[in-house]
Amino acid sequence: MRLIETIFNLHAGDLNKVIFSLLTNLILALIIIILGFWFTRFLTKLVDRILRKSEIDPGLNSFLRSFLSLALKIMVVISAITQLGVEMTSFLTLLGAAGIAIGMAFSGTLSNFAGGIMILVLKPFKVGDDIFALGQQGVVSEIQIFNTYLKTADHKILIHPNGPLANGTIINFTKEKQRRIEWNFVFEQDVSISEIRNSVLVNLAQDKRILQNPAPTVVVQRITEIGLHITVRCWVLTKDYSHVFFECQQSLIEALHVTGIPFAKA
Repeated sequence: MRLIETIFNLHAGDLNKVIFSLLTNLILALIIIILGFWFTRFLTKLVDRILRKSEIDPGLNSFLRSFLSLALKIMVVISAITQLGVEMTSFLTLLGAAGIAIGMAFSGTLSNFAGGIMILVLKPFKVGDDIFALGQQGVVSEIQIFNTYLKTADHKILIHPNGPLANGTIINFTKEKQRRIEWNFVFEQDVSISEIRNSVLVNLAQDKRILQNPAPTVVVQRITEIGLHITVRCWVLTKDYSHVFFECQQSLIEALHVTGIPFAKA
């Protein structure tokens, strides 16, 4: 104790006051962080419920929610630092001096933030859309400040940074209300094209999910040494695409087998 008194040039009573003050400020700072983070979670959930009731765009909802959470946490940390006795003017001066280095270190993060704003403003997709981007396909489940979350058909979660996502090529499969389905079949070269067309069109007409305007088409793509290449096209509502594609593909193959029309042999 005497050594500490000698180093800091303090009497025992003054040293006790300093230690008590430091411990008090440390405890208060911890309380600020604990209560502040709890309040942040509470307020974020409250805002989320309010935004959901107002039927705001789900993508904007998740973006605002994550932005509010980050901003409040930063304010809580700054308040805790202030409670410890650190002068905010000095703290901000230090941050300003390190601004260039921080900007370079977080250039990717800032790019992702700007990308998130571009996605919300330009709306190339929204929550619930089925998209293909950055070499992956999935349904958009959440748009946050820095990242966008996609759920694949086998329930994997893909996390794409907003910067590259906003600046890359995006295929949105659900933006339009209607989608075209296309099947390709190869038959023996001597088959009857009219028989194939009649069999296919009769089969497709039985499915009420297939739109008649524009009407389904059966066209000859080409003839090769392998056989006769036939393409079948029809239009459906986007929400019915997957079910119609696989179900009608099976029914078409079965119907063509029943008529005895021979498929080409590989």
